[in-house]
Amino acid sequence: MRRFAALLTGLLVPLSLLSPTATAATPSKPAIAWAPCPEDPAVECGALAVPVDWNNPASGTFEVGVARRKATDPSARIGVLVLGAGGPGGSGVEEVLFANDYLSPELVRRFDVIGLDPRGTNRSNPVVCSTAVLAEAPFPLMRSQADFDRRLAYNERLRADCRARTGPVFDHVDSLSTAKDLDAFRAALGERQISYWGGSYGTLLGQLYAENFPHRVRALTLDSTMDHSLGTRGFMDTESWGAQDAFDEFVAWCKRESTCLQHGKDLRAIWKDLLGRADRGEIGVPGQPDAKLTAFEIISYAVGNFYDPRGWPRLSQTIDELLGGGTVSDAALTVDRTQEVARNPFQIFCLDFRLPVRDYREWNAHVRRQNKIAPDMRYSSLAIFPVVSCLGQPAPIPNPQHELKVRTKTPLLVANSLHDPATVYPWALGTARQLGRYGRLLTYEGWGHIVYGRGECATGTIDAYLLSQRLPAPGARCPAVPPAELSSRSLREFTPPKPGTPGWGFPS
Repeated sequence: MRRFAALLTGLLVPLSLLSPTATAATPSKPAIAWAPCPEDPAVECGALAVPVDWNNPASGTFEVGVARRKATDPSARIGVLVLGAGGPGGSGVEEVLFANDYLSPELVRRFDVIGLDPRGTNRSNPVVCSTAVLAEAPFPLMRSQADFDRRLAYNERLRADCRARTGPVFDHVDSLSTAKDLDAFRAALGERQISYWGGSYGTLLGQLYAENFPHRVRALTLDSTMDHSLGTRGFMDTESWGAQDAFDEFVAWCKRESTCLQHGKDLRAIWKDLLGRADRGEIGVPGQPDAKLTAFEIISYAVGNFYDPRGWPRLSQTIDELLGGGTVSDAALTVDRTQEVARNPFQIFCLDFRLPVRDYREWNAHVRRQNKIAPDMRYSSLAIFPVVSCLGQPAPIPNPQHELKVRTKTPLLVANSLHDPATVYPWALGTARQLGRYGRLLTYEGWGHIVYGRGECATGTIDAYLLSQRLPAPGARCPAVPPAELSSRSLREFTPPKPGTPGWGFPS
């Protein structure tokens, strides 16, 4: 089965294909020239011209990539269902290409399934940077004011390089601008309203669309939601809480399941010993005898395995192999510190979230607090990497955090796992609180990132809402489904991300 396409990062791209040139102002009636997608002729692909800067449309346009899979039963067609890409850096076009692999047959039968690549990603003028500059990134964990100053200088140099290679779109890849692109896509299709399912970082696009175009919303699902109201402390604290909560669930599984290689042992002590050895430079990188794994990379790898409980056995095996000094079987832990990665979609996050830190003293206070919140995990890489990557981002940003103000006719459906290590459950509670009577929370009492596909209750509830606008009862909850009992259909393949990879999309 093909994996869900909400990827953390874009595909590799040659540096010769970096920046399309802006053209004249956006047409008053946007048009799309559809053609069969090379990957699947049953899906149509196209491009839509939109302004580089929606606040100044005369500044020029560029094209965003779009896709459409028509309803298999036109006589029962409801309208269009937009699939919101995660990441940042995921592809809405690829979600449409693989929709048959994870959407229920009824959704595919009754909706034209559509998607766009968010600006700054994939087929929509991706943010691109020098591979040499990307490879020079300092270690994320800063240990002095000199480290802090070094990171600020590096971030400034990287932004300048990426801006020069990407073109004017670089400063306009925020999710609010993508929400306006989405409404232009709706208009080009001639649709009065849209239905929407967004997973992970794609929930931010959904929130902004509902807030700015409420009359265009028929039904909108936020699956594993971002909380766009959090500041630096709230963001880091909740992410680290989620990492510790996920680790606690992993320990509980190991206690009750004999298949865990640490079953009957003190897993917390074993984990502490592993991180301690990494701190002392005693854990080698698989396949690279002269390189050493850092505790940050091991923690990041663990967080990736917590995205789905099917990753628990793999993590247990890797812990055993790392401590045993033998060959590590999981290639995801092989850290390629020289790989050429040209695309860098993380600028999207830096234009959506302003998470300032004044100096090393303030940074150190944040990290020390994470250690108390997450005594086993120390922190979450999803708390560290975003803040570090955006240090020094010039203010103001185009899409700063704020309390949601949504006023749609149909309330939004928020769905979240109780034990999600990425878009943590407190974020769902916060989003539902902000929505008030314009939202409804569905709690999946299990584990993992992305609720859709985790059993009949969760999937059926989301399908019923999208198909008939029928909301679950207030306080609705779906029971946890053991990994072995989950249906193969509607579940994405799970492969942990490379250590240290940022983002909230499903791991690639």
